[in-house]
Amino acid sequence: MLRHFFSSFLEVDWLLSSCPALLCTLAVWSQTVASDLRRSSRLSIVFGTMSPLVASLLLLICLALPLYGVEKVRNRGYRKDPDADKVRETVSQDNFGSCMQGPAGNPGREGNPGNNGIPGTPGIPGRDGVKGEKGECINEIFEEPWRPNYKQCAWNSLNYGIDLGKVADCTFTKLRSDSALRVLFSGSLRLKCKNACCQRWYFTFNGAECTGPLPIESIIYLDQGSPELNSTINIHRTSSVEGLCEGIKAGLVDVAVWVGTCADYPRGDASTGWNSVSRIIIEELPK
Repeated sequence: MLRHFFSSFLEVDWLLSSCPALLCTLAVWSQTVASDLRRSSRLSIVFGTMSPLVASLLLLICLALPLYGVEKVRNRGYRKDPDADKVRETVSQDNFGSCMQGPAGNPGREGNPGNNGIPGTPGIPGRDGVKGEKGECINEIFEEPWRPNYKQCAWNSLNYGIDLGKVADCTFTKLRSDSALRVLFSGSLRLKCKNACCQRWYFTFNGAECTGPLPIESIIYLDQGSPELNSTINIHRTSSVEGLCEGIKAGLVDVAVWVGTCADYPRGDASTGWNSVSRIIIEELPK
């Protein structure tokens, strides 16, 4: 009978530990029943066959079981289930945690250029540089711009038939010593002779031929030709004597045209400016 009683209490242990109020009620009920049984006349019948020690043990068990249930419930409240925490954390992450990362999006467009910044403050002046070498002293010469300087002397039907000497002259004012003179004589020239002859027309400057670099001249050579024609050749042809002379000083320059002989040849019958206009042109040119 006692074994059946204890097994019954052990089977309902889970109920007692899960409900503290029921334990307290059972404890009070057990005390009340014990009190009633002592006063009842049936006590002798129920516990007549039980010894006083067994009855006291039964009452002690009824009082201890509620305390055991309360302590077990308290221990359950403080026990921590690691698996339950893991499940709770997983659920929390599923509901509120990070999702699976998707593919990267397309690059965005470039933004608009920003406004210019505020100008910075001026920097500290740099150190003085190394002193340069002394330069050369050059005297600057200011020259006037070049102005044309030329002259022309002309004669109509000069008809000058000398064989040796000055044919015509023209005076010219040269402005600079470092310039050159360009001269030109244009007119008809003729040479006539029975045998081979040669005549030379040339320029002089202040009575001397040009030496910078060489004389300015023109020649006519005539051979006797065939015997039947040598006495009838008489050709007047417009020709020119032209050249450039350097090294003449500034100032008045007497420019003249002369007629003379050629080296190692006899002179003939010369004529200059027949029945036409003859002219001398003089021009000063910069080097």
